[in-house]
Amino acid sequence: MIRKGYADCSAGQIHYAHRAGNGLPIVCFHQTASSGVSFHRIMAASGLANPLYALDTPGFGGSFEPDGRPAFEQYAAWLFEALAALGVHEFYALGHHTGAGICVELAARHPEAVKAMILIGPYPLTPQEREEFRRHFSSAISPTEDGGYLMTTWRYLAGLGAKADLEVHHRELLNHVRAYDGRFKTYSAVWDYDFTAPYKNATCPILLMAAEDDVLYPYLKRAQELQPSATVAEVTGANFEPELDADGIVQALLGFLRQMN
Repeated sequence: MIRKGYADCSAGQIHYAHRAGNGLPIVCFHQTASSGVSFHRIMAASGLANPLYALDTPGFGGSFEPDGRPAFEQYAAWLFEALAALGVHEFYALGHHTGAGICVELAARHPEAVKAMILIGPYPLTPQEREEFRRHFSSAISPTEDGGYLMTTWRYLAGLGAKADLEVHHRELLNHVRAYDGRFKTYSAVWDYDFTAPYKNATCPILLMAAEDDVLYPYLKRAQELQPSATVAEVTGANFEPELDADGIVQALLGFLRQMN
């Protein structure tokens, strides 16, 4: 059973989902502009015995709306505070796109807590590449009087691969409409953040994944070169791997956990 609740951090409340289990928890961090619900198919998998948590980043899902333009490091700090409030002090960090950056930042700041990273769509970009992504993924999709922004968002998600599953497409539309402001704030922080430096210095075990039709797939090989000991697994699902290939991710995760144990 997946249960939901709220954990306090210094700036507000973080919404989370939790599935009980045994062993070290797996904590899931979502992409922009999704929410923790994107991990529910993974959480429902019977093969994973570990407890699982899926947190909504501030500005998304049921979490609080941050003021101003927080730095990327601040988002990670709020989520870590929420985990501490939940009594989760050591965990495996599973991150998708923006969530992969959260994992990297937490591993750099709290290496004693992050025992391994599972990164779906890692993005070790150069400063020039970050600026190119900023041009394409930072503009706000704001409400319009005629409701046209809904169709704009629907087509945007279709182009990223959500159309492969109507339920996913619909749910991601709701996530993005809810987070139209959070999307702009967080993407601005993402492209300001240097993922590469803390990533290449990480010392915990790492599992890397990205579907071939994921916009971040071209950087998977670079991520492997920066961390030659990392394990790489093949998955599908375009930019929505946790939902469109939940079984593939679970199987890769099980193999990775067995390898460490």
